[in-house]
Amino acid sequence: MSIRPSVQVSFEFFPPNDEVMERTLWASIERLEPLAPRFVSVTYGADGSTRDRTHRVISRVQRETRLTGAPHLTCIGASRGEIKDIARSYWDEGIRHIVALRGDPPAGSGSYAPHKDGFAYAADLVSGLKEVADFEISVAAYPETHPEALSPQQDLENLKRKIDAGAARAITQFFFDADCFLRFRDACADRGIRAAMVPGILPITRLPQLLKFAARCGASVPAWLVERFEGLDDDAETRKMIAASVAIEQVARLRREGVEEFHFYTLNRAELTYAICHALGLRAAA
Repeated sequence: MSIRPSVQVSFEFFPPNDEVMERTLWASIERLEPLAPRFVSVTYGADGSTRDRTHRVISRVQRETRLTGAPHLTCIGASRGEIKDIARSYWDEGIRHIVALRGDPPAGSGSYAPHKDGFAYAADLVSGLKEVADFEISVAAYPETHPEALSPQQDLENLKRKIDAGAARAITQFFFDADCFLRFRDACADRGIRAAMVPGILPITRLPQLLKFAARCGASVPAWLVERFEGLDDDAETRKMIAASVAIEQVARLRREGVEEFHFYTLNRAELTYAICHALGLRAAA
């Protein structure tokens, strides 16, 4: 009988907005479920617009799979009372894990402004959720500093407030330079942040979209990575092979540095994530 490695993984999905994407999502969940992830998270629209769809996906995960569902919940577009009601309904459904985020304002609405009756920031949201029930809470972290933070030090202080409020772990924004994560992990330890720091891994599907996304969220894309995808715009198969090799190199380096937990931004696709997990030593559970 094979021994499962010590590494743990979790997967992120987003709620589909049409029937084709719905089928893709559930085929991906079915493919990845046998890897026995610690949890699967489902994202929440920037303005709270996907709230109902997020809830439907999480509820179905809870009913029809053996997976632990973890809905995203943000401070955007809802009062404290509304958010606590959502949390209570999740608890009543047997959901015990939440990913608590400040959230981003809707596109074109300008800078973030707290809801007048809501939780102002993620640390406040974590405290509010802990008042509802003893959820296991994950929060976000930024190895390259949140784009709105005034300094890396301020960003670390904000992360510490979230952990001190009751979060169990921080999941990082995606990155491609392993040293960037390792320096950030050291900085967290120096600041007294003792919660698990889980690297967020984004398998690359199309480089142009990645570059736009990275520019919006303040993540750097190394020149060597761009070069690897040059000339492959019309060669999807080779792009997949390069993407898998990049991510496998990344997680292998992190494991050599003692990292044993990874969070994968799947983009609702299973193939690359499954291949990377296989390289990590994970095998389908019986």
